[in-house]
Order: sequence, then C-alpha cells, then structure tokens
Amino acid sequence: MKKYILGLFAVAVVSSCVSQQEKAMKSADKAYILKAANENFAKKKWKNALALYDRLANLVAGTDDFPNVAFNTAYANYYDKNYKLAGHQFKNFAVNFPKDPRAEEAAYLSALCYYEGSMDYNLDQSSTELAINELQNFLNEYPNSERSKNINTMIDELSYKLEFKAYENARQYFNMGDYKAANTALENVLEDFPSTKLRPKIYDYIMKSRYELATKSVYDLKDERIESALAFTKQVEKELPNTEYSKTALDLRAKLEKEKKNFVVVKKQTEERIATLTAKQKKEMDKLSEKQKAEEQMKNQMDAEKKAMQIQRDSAALQTPPPAATFKIQR
Repeated sequence: MKKYILGLFAVAVVSSCVSQQEKAMKSADKAYILKAANENFAKKKWKNALALYDRLANLVAGTDDFPNVAFNTAYANYYDKNYKLAGHQFKNFAVNFPKDPRAEEAAYLSALCYYEGSMDYNLDQSSTELAINELQNFLNEYPNSERSKNINTMIDELSYKLEFKAYENARQYFNMGDYKAANTALENVLEDFPSTKLRPKIYDYIMKSRYELATKSVYDLKDERIESALAFTKQVEKELPNTEYSKTALDLRAKLEKEKKNFVVVKKQTEERIATLTAKQKKEMDKLSEKQKAEEQMKNQMDAEKKAMQIQRDSAALQTPPPAATFKIQR
C-alpha cells in the first residue's frame, strides 16, 4: 500500500511539472514564464529552462530582467554542453554589460567554453586556436583575477595539442618515405613552436630523415646531404647529451662516416671513368675533326681545279678568231 501511494505521488509530481512546463510554454504572462524558467534552472532541468528562456528573450528585452535571463541562458547552455553557443552568449554578456558584477565571470566562462569546445588533435584545430585567443584575451583583460591562475595551464594544454597535430602530420611524411618533405615539415614545427616539449622527438625524426636522404641520395646531392646529416647528429649529441637520441646520433654518425668513405671511392672511380670517357670522346672528336678538315681541303682543291679549268676554257674562247666573211655570188 505504501509503495502504491508513493507511486501515485511521483506520478502527480511529474504530471504537475509537465503541466507547469506546458502552461509556461503556452502562456503570454512574462512573470509566470520567468518563474517557471528559473525553477527549471534551479532544478538543473537545462533543456526545459532553455525552452522557456528562449520565449523570454523578446519579452524581457530592455527590462531589468534581461541581464538575468541572458546570463542564465548562457549558463544553461554551458551545463547542457552546448559550449559553442554558451561561449558566444557569455561573451556577448561581458561586452553588453561591462559594469555588471558578473561581467568578469562571464568573460572567464566564455573563454572556458571555447576551451571545452576544442576538438581532438586529429580533427580541425580552428576551435583550438580560437580558444587560445579567448583565454589570452581574458588574461590580458583581467591579469590580477583569481580566475587567471589556471589560464596559462589551459593555454599550454591547447598549444600542445596544436604542436602534436603538426608533429603527427610531419611524421606521416616520414612513414610514407618522403624524407625530404618530412625534414621540411619537422623544421617548420620547430620554427612555429620554438618552446615545444616535442623537440627531442622532432630532432630524432629530422636526424633519421637526413640519414635516409643521405644514404638514398642521387649522386650530385650525396656529398651535401651526407654533410648535412653528419652536422645534425652532432647538434643532437650536443643538445640532448646522455639520452637515447644522442645514442642514436652516434650510431647514425658511424654509418654516415662509412657511407662517406665509400662514396669517396665511388666518386673517385666515377671521376676516373668520366675522365677516361672524356679523353676518348676528345680523341674521337679530334679524329672526326681531322677527317672533316681533310674532306674540306679535298673539296676546296677540287673546287679550285674546276675553277682553273673554267678559266682555261674561257681564255681559249677569247683567243679563237671569228670565221672568214662569206661573199654572195652575183647572178
């Protein structure tokens, strides 16, 4: 019997709540809607509260109730995890009511909403960049606020997310075997994030990328790439002493020195072959030149002989007298 009574009571309470929500949604009485919305807010019924605050936006515009409705609406969206919308609403509150005692809280919560809305590192990071800007804006606006104490921590966390995404993108080039692109992308990460905590790992991949470029390089670039890789192993050993990365640097340097010695031999042999081939080509060119020269001389001689013969023929024609005159016989 007791359970039955409790069940009836629960049903009655639910029916009452539903009835109140429905009445408030249909009502035109601003005070009644506001009362119902605030009760839902107090009971953490965020969706019900938001539905009623939505109805109140136009009804309370320009009245003393508007700041409270705007602030509670932003909070309800925040608790309902609508971070993007809540961040926008808190920011508007701080801008529109700068003298309100809650303006600093709204500015902080706006930045916090953008922080909460930051996407995972493998997704688009425009939300993360926006969050960093909003947090930095709060820090600039309220440098002495108690709420500023954890802002730098949040900014560091978001910055690391950006660093890690850039690092992962660069690392993918290495995994695909595009070592030149990997080297460039990793150097860009260091340039964009000079204080990155990922520097040791980035150094490791730059060092390995340069090693692969050196050992798999075309002939004309091999010398340069070997020297570049060797120089970077020394940089790693200097900046990261007594680490796994410095051990890798020593190992790669030994391999690079061996590669350099082997290439010296290959280079010498190649230069000798090139010299031999060049000499052979020169000899053949000299022969060809002599042949062409002899042919040219023969042609010139024949042309000269033909010219001389023509001169003789022309001279003979000039010296031959014309035939005697012929007289007609008279009839």
